[in-house]
Amino acid sequence: MDRGLERSNGRGQAAEACPLNPRPGPHSRCDRPITTQLYPSRLRFLASMGIWASLHPASSCACATKELALAMIGAASRDPAEAPEDRRFLSTEEAAALERELLEDYRFGRQQLVELCGHASAVAVTKVFPLPALSRKQKTVLVVCGPEQNGAVGLVCARHLRVFEYEPTIFYPTRSLDPLHQDLTTQCEKMDIPFLSYLPTEVQLINDAYGLVVDAVLGPGVEPREVGGPCMRALATLKLLSIPLVSLDIPSGWDAETGEDSEDGLRPDVLVSLGAPKRCAGRFSGRHHFVAGRFVPDDVRRKFALRLPGYTGTDCVAAL
Repeated sequence: MDRGLERSNGRGQAAEACPLNPRPGPHSRCDRPITTQLYPSRLRFLASMGIWASLHPASSCACATKELALAMIGAASRDPAEAPEDRRFLSTEEAAALERELLEDYRFGRQQLVELCGHASAVAVTKVFPLPALSRKQKTVLVVCGPEQNGAVGLVCARHLRVFEYEPTIFYPTRSLDPLHQDLTTQCEKMDIPFLSYLPTEVQLINDAYGLVVDAVLGPGVEPREVGGPCMRALATLKLLSIPLVSLDIPSGWDAETGEDSEDGLRPDVLVSLGAPKRCAGRFSGRHHFVAGRFVPDDVRRKFALRLPGYTGTDCVAAL
């Protein structure tokens, strides 16, 4: 039998040997029940969060006070760069692991995640460009979609912008054969959202026709060469626009890890990080940065050490 379970504490529960004072004496064992005994790792966490007092009333156990003091000293002396709760951005590998966790452990569906991200992206657009403040021309939105998952999110974003009474148009030069992409395309067509057959190379024509552009061309881990010439030519045109640009997840053309851009990397005014910000977002210098990840369960946020702003009310996006 474990020696820490040999003796009762007088309340019908076993008492546990005190890890800080193992010598015989009045404090050789804690009077706290095992169910409320807090171990050093847990104490360090509670002390760093400043919530010890709310979870455990003042105890008569002297070693508990000593344990808490040591934990608080340890928490204060740690290098902030080593504290997981201080990390805000995910590597490409971590972002893929988070998505697998949602798909495999929490049983989210791929279409469900795309729908959640696309809806939240449209909401982010409404936060920066509220409809009542826009002129008729500014309500027009060009959504440029690629053939990978970011493109699917862009299609959903366009559909929700239409529901929100904006006037989206989609340019989708390299259409995916994936059934999800085809279904989302059908939905947009059924809602009378126009699709451009080509993107004008005359930049001023786009500046005059639209109030803003949504970049849903490339996502994390997608190399520019993988999406083909039409998408790359579109990125080259978007880079020259003077109207506001909103990028979904990462700015197209950026390296998701370093934030370095290729020759056709974009410089968006607004970035909407999907699920959680990627490392490259640390180099974003535009006007507005949102995270669209309210659907990420709290346990997953803790597992990946995400420290993000809280969501207000029923909002599905939060400003960073």
